[in-house]
Amino acid sequence: SCVHTENCFVPTSEIIAVEETEVNKKQHNIGKWQKMAKPHAFTVYYVKKARNHRWRCSDVTFWCVDEHLCNQWIQALKELLEMQKSRPKQLLVYINPYGGKRQGKRIYEQKVAPLFSLASISTDVVITEHANHAKDNLFEVNINKYDGVVCVGGDGMFSEVMHGLIGRMQKDSGIDQNNPKAPLVQCNIRIGIIPAGSTDCICYSTIGISDPVTSALHIIVGDCQPLDVSSIHHNNTFLKYSVSLLGYGFYGDILKDSEKKRWMGPMRYDYSGLKTFLSHHYYEGTISFQPAKHTLGSPRDKDSCRTGCYICKKSEQQLAEQHKECGLKHEEDEEEWKVIKGKFLAINAVNMSCACPRSPKGLSPAAHLADGSADLILVRKCSRFDFLRYLVRHTNQDDQFNFSFVDVYRVKSFQFTSKLSEDNESNVTDTGKKRFGQFCRDHPACCCNTANSTWNCDGETLDSSAIEVRVHCQLMKLFARGIEENCKDEAAYSQSSVEQLL
Repeated sequence: SCVHTENCFVPTSEIIAVEETEVNKKQHNIGKWQKMAKPHAFTVYYVKKARNHRWRCSDVTFWCVDEHLCNQWIQALKELLEMQKSRPKQLLVYINPYGGKRQGKRIYEQKVAPLFSLASISTDVVITEHANHAKDNLFEVNINKYDGVVCVGGDGMFSEVMHGLIGRMQKDSGIDQNNPKAPLVQCNIRIGIIPAGSTDCICYSTIGISDPVTSALHIIVGDCQPLDVSSIHHNNTFLKYSVSLLGYGFYGDILKDSEKKRWMGPMRYDYSGLKTFLSHHYYEGTISFQPAKHTLGSPRDKDSCRTGCYICKKSEQQLAEQHKECGLKHEEDEEEWKVIKGKFLAINAVNMSCACPRSPKGLSPAAHLADGSADLILVRKCSRFDFLRYLVRHTNQDDQFNFSFVDVYRVKSFQFTSKLSEDNESNVTDTGKKRFGQFCRDHPACCCNTANSTWNCDGETLDSSAIEVRVHCQLMKLFARGIEENCKDEAAYSQSSVEQLL
């Protein structure tokens, strides 16, 4: 069903609200309406799509003389909206008042709350007062009364809400999160992200833009985008979940250095980035991984993840069939592991492209949101000039993996142990080694770092140098539809969104 405005058709799935309109004398005396004895009117509020994936709330008013006919139209359109079962009616909202430029509360009250009110969505708002406030609160609230959880803030706020929601689901289901092989229970309660932080990578990668109004409208129309989540463990102890970047070396060092300079605001990332690039540290270690044989795509193809993605849908089906046939435990024991040892400037595992305004293609342009895999990018030791060439390719259209020192694999799980951890576990007794670290014979004046790097886990530091990572296919759902490319994507979305929600 569609409503025809002056210059476009609007599907009922993108109508926000329908309201009766009071006609005042001034409006009555304008143009053709002055000939009407007593005009009646109703206004349709709908999603208007602008450039660069930006959505806006627009409206069109319909007039007629017959009051009964006007009421019939209002009733018919409201019934159509009631049939949109994926739309939320009750939301739990967490606002981080300290994130980014401390604008979260103002953004929500001025830009988002009026839209929720227009769409007749009731909300319970919690303004967070300390770290992990939202996460702890999610373990206590009656989560079943809500159709979704909304976080107003940056990627850090989203991570907190995600950890709280996934943790609550596992606790309610009796799943031990410390068991790295435990099959986790999917979260059917969607998360909405209203961007208001220093970094909004997840929002940009799942909607195509970091804009509070656009995100609010995706929530209102009840969009649903499944999302893969990686679990990170060390020695059978759960550490964190990740949905975007898990980076060791370069991106870990940037984050660790920038944490000491929070007073600089978002500019701290540029400063720490330059400092880390000039230091040019590399780290020795061993990576072992299981290739994601169930996926249809590869990191080097040109098939980007878009609305109604065929690769995500088919990969999820194939993974489910594999688990059914073999049984999860048996399959993992039999599956082949590949092992790579080396010296790395950066080790990055991404569950999505990690696109952002500065890097429109992201770290892995062909990474998929919901195919049950992560792209593992290994950047080996190379010269500063070569590493700079690699970094620059993130900002243009050139193939960033087309270097001899860069390898990329699509994986469903991997393990990493740093050389230092291996030495410690082997009980190295050489006091010279212990005291002065590993002597680098390749180049005495090189940048060989005897310390461990830090993991950058979705913008938060993780200090464990030996970790085990597993991708959980479509573990959670967002109020999003993926990045739209053209009209065909929207048609594909409308067919698949209902089954994704179920």
